[in-house]
Amino acid sequence: MAIPVEGETIQIHSYKHNGRIHRVWQETMVLKGTKNIIIGANERTLVTESDGRTWLTREPSICYFHAEHWFNIICMLREDGVYYYCNLSSPFVFDNNAIKYIDYDLDIKVFPDMSYSLLDEDEYELHRKEMSYPDVIDKILKRNVDKLISWIQQKRGPFAPDFIDAWTNRYKFQLDMQADDC
Repeated sequence: MAIPVEGETIQIHSYKHNGRIHRVWQETMVLKGTKNIIIGANERTLVTESDGRTWLTREPSICYFHAEHWFNIICMLREDGVYYYCNLSSPFVFDNNAIKYIDYDLDIKVFPDMSYSLLDEDEYELHRKEMSYPDVIDKILKRNVDKLISWIQQKRGPFAPDFIDAWTNRYKFQLDMQADDC
């Protein structure tokens, strides 16, 4: 598997279990790339939905992907604090200049005060039946909901107090470096 290079611009491709594209984020800057972790950042990037509709993200975001965890985490930097959107998903692969993963519907939204809500349980149950998610996937995803909640409560990984500052500073540094190259 190729590894993206720091400062490189890549795409993010979200698929559904049936192999159909779900959503594409056009541009994300790589802040860290290893075989297991990709941390990226984007701001006002074009997002294309499976039905062709498009929209722009509203705020800067730090994106955390791991090749061994069944979730990814988007840290949205808003005026009133950091909001986290956690997608229960397959571990990522990096292919053809894009992070690719399967979105499994369940999401956890985390608020600046670290309270959280599990979202889209109905959508998950509907798609689990429609797309015949195997029982093993169901068990893995439910275990990873518990793992994510544990991370939130323990302020681990992207929920750690210094994570946002470190990666936001890295993003600003990369933007400055690119501006200097122009």
